[in-house]
Amino acid sequence: MPLPLHNKTILVTRAASQAKTFTNLLENEGATVIEMAALEICPPSSWEALDQALYELSSFDWLILTSANGVNFFFQRLDELGINQTQLNTLKIAVVGKKTAKVLEKQGVTPTFIPPNFVADSLVATFPENLSDKRILFPRVETGGREVLIEEFQQKSAKVIAVPAYQSSCPEKADPVAVEALKAQKIDILTFASSKTVKNFYNLLLPIFDSKVNLREALANVSIASIGPQTSQACEKWLGRYDIEAQEYTLEGLTQAIVASNS
Repeated sequence: MPLPLHNKTILVTRAASQAKTFTNLLENEGATVIEMAALEICPPSSWEALDQALYELSSFDWLILTSANGVNFFFQRLDELGINQTQLNTLKIAVVGKKTAKVLEKQGVTPTFIPPNFVADSLVATFPENLSDKRILFPRVETGGREVLIEEFQQKSAKVIAVPAYQSSCPEKADPVAVEALKAQKIDILTFASSKTVKNFYNLLLPIFDSKVNLREALANVSIASIGPQTSQACEKWLGRYDIEAQEYTLEGLTQAIVASNS
């Protein structure tokens, strides 16, 4: 019996360094996958703010990590500064998402708290203790991050120290293989695992297709699949629609949603 996605060609827009996991999930379901990185992940323009926070870890009550990138760059810098991981023992750690938790556990650290439905918006609402006067360290993307989380913590009288731990940017050009596949109508499903990749995809493809109308026409027969509500909103804003949304906001959940929509 053929695999559920055996006749589907799927475009993956994750950063090149992170695409393999998702590609493997889709290929295991029989899909042909083309990768077009719509995101590049790199260090922040300056480590100064993060370094200062790392030297003062004992002054914080909580560490908040909302992405695998945040975890990886946080621990990379901790190691580069020669700071022992035992310095984290005085901190409670909250993470958003199972993937983030797994990446943290690979570092030998177990999170104190994971909000129930994998999204940052639920973090404050379900936080396990009173936030008043708590000092919270929040390593995050340098630009383009959502401010809602910080504002919600501040409304609960927490003191949030947000520091750049990494930067995500738009690649200089779109992958030519992916572009030709789109032009030739060979892509069945277009996938997005973050809001930024939607915006960057639009900005990369707009000059190639000359106008928003032409780009949307080129995607008319392509199903657009989103990892969750925030990404779906970005799809509606930049591409005019989305067709598939994961119920569980993980790559596994997105894969399951794509399979379900094609069964």
